[in-house]
Amino acid sequence: MFSIFRRKKSGQGVESTQVRPVEQTGVDPLEQRLERTRSSLGGLFSLIRGASTIDEDLIEEIETTLLTADMGITATTRIIDRLREGIRRGIVSEPAQVLPAVQAELYDLIEPCEQFLAVDPDKKPFVLLMVGVNGVGKTTTIGKLARRYLDEGKSVMLAAGDTFRAAAVEQLKAWGERNGVPVVAQQSGADSAAVIFDALHSAKSRGVDVLIADTAGRLHTQGHLMQELAKVKRVMQKVDAEAPHETMLVVDAGTGQNALAQAREFNQSVTLTGITVTKLDGTARGGVMFAIAAELGIPIRFIGVGESAADLRPFDAGTFVHAILPVENAG
Repeated sequence: MFSIFRRKKSGQGVESTQVRPVEQTGVDPLEQRLERTRSSLGGLFSLIRGASTIDEDLIEEIETTLLTADMGITATTRIIDRLREGIRRGIVSEPAQVLPAVQAELYDLIEPCEQFLAVDPDKKPFVLLMVGVNGVGKTTTIGKLARRYLDEGKSVMLAAGDTFRAAAVEQLKAWGERNGVPVVAQQSGADSAAVIFDALHSAKSRGVDVLIADTAGRLHTQGHLMQELAKVKRVMQKVDAEAPHETMLVVDAGTGQNALAQAREFNQSVTLTGITVTKLDGTARGGVMFAIAAELGIPIRFIGVGESAADLRPFDAGTFVHAILPVENAG
């Protein structure tokens, strides 16, 4: 269970910092999965408990804690500026009110990125183009997404567009076998755009509901590879002018601010419509999601918090913020 945030706004800044928790039964499993990120923010609790008044030293220590949690300059500055405004207006007047105010600002910052990815049944196939650098869990995410859509009663096809690595093709085929879904693939070194073009033709002819296309893991700093990704999109649009219907970047939360750099560069090259953040269960750097939200505002579709398909979860802002900063446990 998680806190529901209800805040009244009047113009700019915080009008009320009250957080109303929903009745809870036991420990939220997400809190356990995000323990490392929550621990990176744990210093806030001791700061507040040890403070008798709200002063500049306290605010600066809060700012340092947020930066250390990889929230980045833009997000941290926004949170601190609005906290200062709440203090100036007398809304936050004692230390016990600081953490609820920070929690509420975290929610307000990231909540606009909570946009569930709905598969449009009128678009057959609904095409997801998956992009990202090597090692972020992109192919595994594709397998988990395939399982999700199968469980929803949809037919799925996979396109092995990462033709630069034979291992990537084999890994995707393994996911296809595991889930019982067809995989369109060619030999290693084949043209990625041609593979995805063929897959889209095949998916259309078979009436497949969802086509998930893998692409080669590429460094966001390698311009020629990013141009190849743009080519994939152009070739797909020869078959379906609206494809891809979702261009999803997969980033590893453990890379911290580099994940933000990846999101920035990929968005410039192919215009992202969604992001999946993986490996949140193994890092203290989950604050980078706020950095991405503050700078880019791209919808966060899913978060990965474990190995099983069920551990790829639709992003819920309230659940996430509550899991990393459970204010009711601060006393």
